[in-house]
Amino acid sequence: MRGCEAHDAVVLAAEGSEQLGTPKQLLTIGGETLLQRAVRMAKATRPTHLLVVLGAHAERLAPLVTGTAIVFDPSWEEGMASSLRRAAAALSGRSYPLLVTMADQPCLTQEHLDKLLIAYDGSCDVVSAYGDALGPPSLLRSQTVAQIHTLRGEAAFRRLWTAGHPAAIRRDALARRLDTPEDLAGAVGAGLLDG
Repeated sequence: MRGCEAHDAVVLAAEGSEQLGTPKQLLTIGGETLLQRAVRMAKATRPTHLLVVLGAHAERLAPLVTGTAIVFDPSWEEGMASSLRRAAAALSGRSYPLLVTMADQPCLTQEHLDKLLIAYDGSCDVVSAYGDALGPPSLLRSQTVAQIHTLRGEAAFRRLWTAGHPAAIRRDALARRLDTPEDLAGAVGAGLLDG
C-alpha cells in the first residue's frame, strides 16, 4: 500500500560538471543517460505533474526529455537552491507533496523511490539518508515546498529540516559522487556506469 497517493515530481539536472569535464547528465548506464534514467524513474512513480530543471548544457539535454515539462534555471551556478526555487515557482499553487530527484545519482533505484512514497504519511517530509547526510531524493510536504523560496546556495536543501525531523530512508550508495575524473573512473570500475 502506497502512503502517498498523489504527488508532483521534479528532476534536478542543471549542474555544470566543471570538475568532471563532461556533463554528468550524459553519462550512461546500459546505454541510457543518467538524465533519461532519472526522468524514467520519476515518471514511474506516476506523478500528477513532472518537471525537469535544466541549466548548464540545456541545449544538449533538452532533446533527451521531450514530452516532459522543462524549466530553465539561468542561475544554475548558484547551486541546487536556485533549481529548487525555479521548480517551486513553476509548481506554485499546487498542493501535492513534491518528489525531488537528481540526475547524477547512479545508485538510485526505483525501489528506493517507492520506499519514499510508501513511508509518506503527510506528517513530515521523507528524505534519503546516506552517510551523515539527509538529502534527495526526498518527498517534501507542501508546507516545506512553500519554504523553498528562502533557500540559497548548494547546501541550502538541508536547511529545510532545521526546524523539524524528517523521516529518513537509508541508502548509503546514494552518497557516491560524480564530480571528478577520479569519481567517474571509480564508478566505471565498479560497474555503475558504462565505460
